[in-house]
Amino acid sequence: MADILVLYYSRGGSVARLARQIARGVDEIKGARARLRTVPPVAPVTEQAAPPEPEDGAPYVDKADLAECAGLLLGSPTRFGNMAAPVKHFLDTLGAEWASGTLIGKPAGVFTSTATMHGGQESTLLSMMVPLLHHGCVIAGIPYSETSLNTTRSGGTPYGASHVAGAKDDPQLTDDETALARALGRRVAQLALRLG
Repeated sequence: MADILVLYYSRGGSVARLARQIARGVDEIKGARARLRTVPPVAPVTEQAAPPEPEDGAPYVDKADLAECAGLLLGSPTRFGNMAAPVKHFLDTLGAEWASGTLIGKPAGVFTSTATMHGGQESTLLSMMVPLLHHGCVIAGIPYSETSLNTTRSGGTPYGASHVAGAKDDPQLTDDETALARALGRRVAQLALRLG
């Protein structure tokens, strides 16, 4: 069984919902299963650190998850057109994994959520791809054969799955966003089985 790591950080719930839909897409592929994990929040030294395990939702990621996975899907909310600090902090701790080639040749995709339609979704997705390229991942996007890319009036890009939460931070995904998230999960799972 090929484990596909669906790793994310979420505050308002939108990225977590995308992650669950991506995981459903992974699980639709025979021979693959999703492993949902999250990264812990980061805090200034004047604030309390996060508990050892989250109270609800996916468990925190362990670096062994990276070694054990056959593919990776990485998600973050958008922060000024870039990934959120907890995701960047986690990636910055992966020097040993980079040196040993833990992720070389593994397919990877990315996903995000923003408050506004033009809030930096594509730049955030691209920013998350850069460290994955340094790790030797094979980057997978969403091809235009997925018809929802042509019909979406909210999130969804060829660079990865996305959601537009709006000014009220609504985590409810549209039908197109859901379809594209599942498609990305299926695509990375299929590539992992082909490359494995």
